[in-house]
Amino acid sequence: MATSSARRLRESAREVFGWERLRPEQLLAMEAVMERRDTLVVMPTGAGKSAVYQVPGLLIPGPTVVVSPLIALQRDQVQGLLRRAGTDAAAVNSTQNSRENAAVWDRISEGDVDFLFLAPEQLAKDEVVEQLAAAGPALFVVDEAQCVSCWGHDFRPDYLRLGQVIDRIGRPPVLALTASAAAPVRADIVARLGMRDVREVVTGFDRPNIHLEVVPFRDAAAKKRAVVERAAAEPKPGLVYAATRREAEEYAAELGQLGFDAAAYHAGLPAAERAAVHDRFLAGGLDVVVATSAFGMGIDKPDVRFVLHASVPGSLDAYYQEIGRAGRDGEAARAILAYRPQDLGLQRFFTAGRPDPDTVTRVASTLADHDGPVHPGDLRAETRLTASRLTAVVNLLEQVGAVTTTGEGDLAPTGGADPADAARQAVELGDAHQQLERSRVDMMRGYAETAGCRRRFLLGYFGQPPQASDTDSCGSCDRCEAAEPSRQGPMGGPAVLAGTGGPLPGPSAPGDGPAGGPAGGPADPAGDRHPFGPGALVRHEHWGEGAVMSEEDRHLTVLFDSVGYRTLSLDVVRENNLLTVR
Repeated sequence: MATSSARRLRESAREVFGWERLRPEQLLAMEAVMERRDTLVVMPTGAGKSAVYQVPGLLIPGPTVVVSPLIALQRDQVQGLLRRAGTDAAAVNSTQNSRENAAVWDRISEGDVDFLFLAPEQLAKDEVVEQLAAAGPALFVVDEAQCVSCWGHDFRPDYLRLGQVIDRIGRPPVLALTASAAAPVRADIVARLGMRDVREVVTGFDRPNIHLEVVPFRDAAAKKRAVVERAAAEPKPGLVYAATRREAEEYAAELGQLGFDAAAYHAGLPAAERAAVHDRFLAGGLDVVVATSAFGMGIDKPDVRFVLHASVPGSLDAYYQEIGRAGRDGEAARAILAYRPQDLGLQRFFTAGRPDPDTVTRVASTLADHDGPVHPGDLRAETRLTASRLTAVVNLLEQVGAVTTTGEGDLAPTGGADPADAARQAVELGDAHQQLERSRVDMMRGYAETAGCRRRFLLGYFGQPPQASDTDSCGSCDRCEAAEPSRQGPMGGPAVLAGTGGPLPGPSAPGDGPAGGPAGGPADPAGDRHPFGPGALVRHEHWGEGAVMSEEDRHLTVLFDSVGYRTLSLDVVRENNLLTVR
């Protein structure tokens, strides 16, 4: 028999939102929210994460605060809620003037707003936090929660302050939502948000209606021609992801010359132009959007038929989230990666940033020179750092226990911490983060070059083991569809090297370094038991603690806290006792 809470949730979903049924995982998460429990929800793009806060938000007294990283996404969510009878939503952000934002706060104080959307940058302002505390939020929602984790692919320093904000506004129940978070990322989200007694609702990562394909290239010009041809040939609408702003504009211009309604989207465009592209795409007015990674987070467009990456992304985390924007209606869609190994060098450039030891030492020393807490604005003036740079440094110092944040949002050194020692530990932590990012790039190479099933590789990366009913073939990736190389035109086959007439060299065998990856193939023979299955917590003599993410073809992929992803031969691990279970 359905609980009273479940009945109320179903009725609200039907009467207000027009949803005749809720998925079991949605209802499970909603019930946890109704019980005032902290809840972490991991659902693939298009699985209805927003419903998890929208339906309960109308049934619990007090406003629901939603921290959302993109203003365009906030606008979509606000407009969607305003179209529903009996709901009222508003946003406070930098695109509105002070009078407009003040009017929103007045409405909140009068109890006229059900849902308030904020960017994390807004919560760095003391006055915003104070007004939020006065409003008495009933629920604090962190959308795109992977941004809070240093292990997450879209980490943003401003998200690290959210745990302190939650305490300052009275510790309302917390709901964290993300489309992609393996076990270590989930644990980091819970820790950094200070979540308690957490109910985790994690659904499968598999999207079987999305066909996976990788097309290799050596020549950049040939790849560019093939990308345009493939984008022109695929059913519309579609998304093309480019590595740079210039490439986005060039691809959009070429598709326009072929007669397609195409537009570029990147952070360098004026806000009004970005909003116009966003709106036209959602309304069906564009065949193709060619974008950098700035486009797509939270896009609610069900009929995207293809996602084509013109350059290799920096990680499988980012790739999974971006291809998840295809086929949200459940119909067939395609994810195509134009893979040129040299492009990985560009991604290494993007991940090559390192905390400067002198800068970290200067911040630690400046804090230590003060007798008491320091306002972040004053510290920024003294150190002459930008707000984002200072936030990144302070976050590192906070993670090594050298800095604390007061209830008023000021910064204070911990008693007795030596600035030089604290800076050294912070730089080491920053280096570990960079090693993780580099290992993500290497796992992306493993996916692109694997000789086995791409779907099994992708799911294994997220720690989802194959089901007992799974066969070696997924039936929906290029590797499983074609056992032999074929020549089908510039982007028509998984093993064609467009523009050169020769095959791409085969993938290197998975090894004991970061460049290896879990290849597809048969599982271990029946009866070959060992303790290193997906999810196992392990320790390595040199690399420290980690978690096993997947096992494929007698190779383990392990995510280590200190060095990121490593792929190890199971036989070598067992013969040399390289891993112990924690």
